Formats: sequence, structure tokens, C-alpha cells
Amino acid sequence: MSATRIDWHARAAAANFDGRAVIDGARREAVVGETYAKTSPIDGRTLGPVARGREADIDAAVKSARSAFADGRWCGKPPAARKKILQRFADRILAAKEELALLETLDMGKPIQFSLSVDVPSTASAIAWYAEAIDKVYDQIAPTPASSLALITREPMGVIGVIVPWNYPMIMAAWKLGPALASGNSVVLKPSEKSPCTALRLAELALEAGLPPGVFNVVPGYGHEAGEALALHMDVDAIGFTGSTRVGRRMLEYAGRSNLKRVYNELGGKSAFVVFEDFADLERAAKTAAGSLFFNQGESCNAPSRVLVHESIAERFVEIVAAETPSYQPADPLAAATTMGALVDEGQLRSVMGYIEAGAREGARTVTGGRRARAESGGYYVEPTIFDFVANGMTLAREEIFGPVMSVIRFKTEAEAIALANASSYGLQASVWSDNINRAHRVARALRAGTVHVNQYDEDDITVPFGGYKQSGNGRDKSLHALDKYTELKTTWLRIDAA
Repeated sequence: MSATRIDWHARAAAANFDGRAVIDGARREAVVGETYAKTSPIDGRTLGPVARGREADIDAAVKSARSAFADGRWCGKPPAARKKILQRFADRILAAKEELALLETLDMGKPIQFSLSVDVPSTASAIAWYAEAIDKVYDQIAPTPASSLALITREPMGVIGVIVPWNYPMIMAAWKLGPALASGNSVVLKPSEKSPCTALRLAELALEAGLPPGVFNVVPGYGHEAGEALALHMDVDAIGFTGSTRVGRRMLEYAGRSNLKRVYNELGGKSAFVVFEDFADLERAAKTAAGSLFFNQGESCNAPSRVLVHESIAERFVEIVAAETPSYQPADPLAAATTMGALVDEGQLRSVMGYIEAGAREGARTVTGGRRARAESGGYYVEPTIFDFVANGMTLAREEIFGPVMSVIRFKTEAEAIALANASSYGLQASVWSDNINRAHRVARALRAGTVHVNQYDEDDITVPFGGYKQSGNGRDKSLHALDKYTELKTTWLRIDAA
């Protein structure tokens, strides 16, 4: 059945919701029996109770993961066998595409069309890609003298704690699960309390695909309870974290307070989108800025929320972007044509509205938007909002908003554009728009960001690393480089005696 012909409201009404943890291959209530109510940001409907995992639940999951690692039920399998299981896992994700997409939309409010076309396929492809990598990555032999043989081998670390955010629950999980499981580790995943649904279902699908019990565990709960317990656990070897810079700092503190576990932080962003006057196709640049920022309700760490435009073209650029906003007006996320859904919860709504109020108070000019939308629905929606004449020192330009709010900053010279773009505590992504190839290379080289796009934005592939500079973190998801995070390098030195 075509996705556009599905009655998603009927499916939502009939959906089965199981909020219990998955530990050692089975669904479990929280040890103390506590739950919290999960509601949907679409309209405030109650989805059901979710297990409120705490230290005891995390401890049970870590013990299960450690036992699975110690007896080799996963890491001891031949690479080809692990590859087939992860391939089956990816296949089952695609087979459950409509179920997972509905859960994702109900959970965090994104439009169903994007849950179907982006989130589920991207999740499956990440798992499948790392499955293929299992028997493609080789160890090394060092160039030592003939009297010795030095082997350099990758070995799984052991138990990996994974903590993911609520904006792309499945994709962020897959970017860490793929390399962690491909390397032979066991995993304990703590999803955001705001979006636990798909993580719990992924664990069941992995078991159906043949992943041994204990290798992939999911414990839902609050960050200050389950998340903190996982990060402090003495038997967790590494933490893969995606979230805010504020919580990323805590991850590093927890490592210092516990066993000095490795911490790989992929944190926030305030990406600069730099448009020079020599770029001829201004309409394409402006429409790209709008599409990239308003996608996922602006709840993306790599959203181009600082748009730096040369003063000579700024007026026209803003006009084009403003003309695009009717295409991104918030609507029912379960309607097939909707392009912008709901913010994840009431707290995020208040936060975004607070930033909009700060922008107006600090002197930026509101071009369009700036209001709450669809309040009668019971959900949390904000209009696509554009501010012009933003100064780089304003709150709008300094802090990560995580909502559909664009800040337009005008510049005069190339040097000023570079200085403004780099004058941020973040360094996740950036973009340069110029028809002058020398300028494009020059500026791209000068920008301090993990990814710099040229004459496009957010084109992506699993083969390239994703992560940032400065307070955007130290982790790199995707590509073969991600395997480095979840493996140890061992040198085995053999002396070869003369005959």
C-alpha cells in the first residue's frame, strides 16, 4: 500500500506500545516497578507507560552485556557470521518500516513522510554498511626488522554505553550501534526519555535477526537516573554520546569519577551558512538554507541557524527565504503531505519561544513567523521564523536554539565573514557559497568545522565522518573512522630467532 494512502490516524489508534526495557534478550519491567507516562507531542495523547530505568536496571543490563562479551557469543563468532546477522537486522528494520516510522512520528513529532523516507531507510543502511565492513577491515603488520614480527590488531573494547538524543532517535542509535556491534562489542543503549519507542523495538528486531541475548540491551529512563548510572558504571568501557554540550561535559566528569572510560561526544552546533555576492544562483542558496533549517522542525544539531550573507545581496536573499516559509507551516505530522511537525515537548516549545522573544528584545528584526501554531491541537508547534539584522553577539547567534529559527547576519568582506563564522564556541558544520573556486577553497580551509559544504548543504553519505570541532565534541560517527571509537589497538611482538 502506498504510504500516502495509509490512514495513519487509524494505525496510531491501533498501535501496540510496549515501554518495558530489553535486557538479556527479554522484555522487563523496571526493577522497582516504576514507570513514567509517555505522551505524543502531536496532540498530547498518552502513548503508554515506559519503564523508568535506574541504577539497578543499568547494572542488570551491563552485567548481561559483560557476560555476553566474556563468553564470546558475539565477539567470538567468525566475521562472516556476524556480518550475516547484522544484514538480517537491517532487513528486518526495512520490513518493519511502517511500524517504526509511525512510532518515530508519534514519539517526537516529525512528519510521517520523513520518518518513512529518511529515518527508517537511513537506520537500516547504517547497520547494513557496517555489516559489510566487518570482513573488509584488515589488521596490520608493522615494518620492523627481520628479527621480529609485530602484529597490530583491532580488538573489541567490551561493553559500550550508548546515549542518544530525541531528534533522530533511530539514526543516531544506528550510527553508534553499527560500528560498536560490527567490532564485536556488547551494547547498552539509553534512549532519550522523550523518544524511547523505536529503540526498544530495534532491540526486538535485532533478537529476531539472530543477535544473541545480552549483546544489545535497551534501558529507557531519565538522563539524571539511567543515563548517569550508565556513564558512571565501572564495567562500561566506553560511552558514545550524542546530545547537548552541557550534558557532554557531564559525560567527561563521569568518566573521571569512575573508571576513566573513553567518552566520545557528538554535541551541539551553530552552523554558519556563508553566501558571497559572487554566487549567481541566489535562489538555490536561499531555498537550500530554508529547507535545511526548517527540516525536522529545526531540531538538528547541524541546522544552518546562522546565515551569513553579503550585504549587497542580503535583502533579496531574505525575500526568497521568507517566500519559502508557507511551504513549512506546521501541520498534522500524521498527514502525508506535512513538511513541518511538532517540537518534541512543551519544554522545548518554551525554550524556542524564549529565544524568539530574546531576538526581538535584543534588536533583531522579525521578518516572518515568531508565534506558536496549532495550540488548539494540544501539540507543540512553532511557525518558521526568520530574523534579519542579527548581530553575532546576540543570543540568537550564540546559543543552539533547536527550533525553526533562522538568524541572518550581514557581512561586508571575506575576512569579516570568516571571522564571524568562526566566532562561535561550536564547530560542527558550515557551508560556503561562491562561484569563485579560489575563494571557495580559501574560505572552506579557513572555517573551523568538522564538515564544510561548498555550494550545497547537508549532502551526506555513510562513508564520510560526522562530528565537530571545539565544543561540538570529539566524536566522529559514520565511516570507517567510527570503528576507531569502539576498538582497542593491540601490538603483539614476536621475536624471530636466527636458524
